[in-house]
Amino acid sequence: MKAAVYYQTGGPEVFRYEDVPDPVCHPGGVIIQVEAIGIQGGDTLHRQGGVMAHTPHIVGYQAAGTVREAGERVTHLRPGQRVVATMGFGSHAELVSVPAAAAFLVPDGMDIQEAACVPVEWATAHDCLFEFGHLQKGETVLVQAGAGGVGLAAIQLAKRAGATVLATASSAERLERLKPYGMDHGIDYTASGWVGKVMSFTGGRGADLVVDSVGGRTLEGSVAALAYRGRISWVGRAGREGVVPDVAPIMQKNASITGVYLGAEMVAQPERTRRVIEEILAGIARGELKVVIDRVFPLSQAAEAHRHIESRQAFGRVVMTP
Repeated sequence: MKAAVYYQTGGPEVFRYEDVPDPVCHPGGVIIQVEAIGIQGGDTLHRQGGVMAHTPHIVGYQAAGTVREAGERVTHLRPGQRVVATMGFGSHAELVSVPAAAAFLVPDGMDIQEAACVPVEWATAHDCLFEFGHLQKGETVLVQAGAGGVGLAAIQLAKRAGATVLATASSAERLERLKPYGMDHGIDYTASGWVGKVMSFTGGRGADLVVDSVGGRTLEGSVAALAYRGRISWVGRAGREGVVPDVAPIMQKNASITGVYLGAEMVAQPERTRRVIEEILAGIARGELKVVIDRVFPLSQAAEAHRHIESRQAFGRVVMTP
């Protein structure tokens, strides 16, 4: 099979498009003929300096396609079914081998490229809002980096739950594009005084819940923008500032920060997370929620696809197709 591989970590230029051996189907797993790869922010971070399981290494946490082979112990999946799967590595290829438990059926009629952009980002957003964020109808949510994959999912899910939704983005143009997805008030985080804007929109009270995928100094701003006894779901360090945020002021508000990592939750609570992902897939298939795809690259251009993500110009998800 063809795959985007690398022999050492580094910038996007480390990618090579090469022939590699086909993966093996394990008794409790499936082989998926990949049709779409939803590139995750974690994929770019892993390429930059993560542990390489093999040499050459195939990076990638999520892909969708058709089951080509099922192991002898697999009873709920069969060849020919369309699935989306999560994995520790391996998505940047024509074929991928995954445990059957990590694969989710794609609803009839759903676009396979959209399916490739669902489990990690949408279930992460769902957990940030509900499982750990305890969002209630009528509360105010601030979504940092609203134009990203988790951000766009969080905006839609929060609005569907009856929240008032504030979101940040890097320009007025990007904020305008967020309005159709449920954003009530947009804030340009590149401008000074953005915390004051949050306070203005909330009548000086602050946000009940903040979904923060940026970290660093942005997380400090999230604390400042938080209401008394508010909550922060901290889900990443997309800002890559390399600074340790000072969150001590959160004590003055009797507020809380919860770190959210979907990978650990999928191991600890597999039945719950499966239900969440299946519900979201069904909601997208019914047209209640919308996957936003920014650009689609061929797998042979993996380097260009990763560069595009790292430029921070994407609005929504970036997809590759073998």
